[in-house]
Amino acid sequence: MHKSEAVTAIVLAAHALARIAAHDAGNDAPSAQWRALSILDQRGGMRLGALASAARTTQPGMTRLIGTLEQAGLVERTADPHDSRATVVTATEAGIRALDDWRTELGATLAPRFDGLGDDDWRAIERTAAILGERAQSTSSDTTGAHE
Repeated sequence: MHKSEAVTAIVLAAHALARIAAHDAGNDAPSAQWRALSILDQRGGMRLGALASAARTTQPGMTRLIGTLEQAGLVERTADPHDSRATVVTATEAGIRALDDWRTELGATLAPRFDGLGDDDWRAIERTAAILGERAQSTSSDTTGAHE
């Protein structure tokens, strides 16, 4: 397997596991909700267009989602301090709590699928998670030439 194929396989498996966990947990919240809250948790408040771009969705779709999340008390909109015509979306404490609860539920739902793994496999998973987390936080210029 080539390096790019290995990374692709990991990403596809992660997506499949997330879908399986959501189904098995009976969680009917759209994955876009968790994606938007995760982005806001990591990056802080953002304009709607920037959030839509980061979540790889349309601005009208994100506007609808944020409306729903705002009604549920998971996000809030405030005036952009740099441009009064724009708004900034921020996750509320309830939104971050819901995200944390979902992540806990995700882990608990998936845990039985990994019961039979030995210490070497767990070390490999932990190392892979650390590497992927580092790469996800890096800019493209940060990653050139690293770990080759």
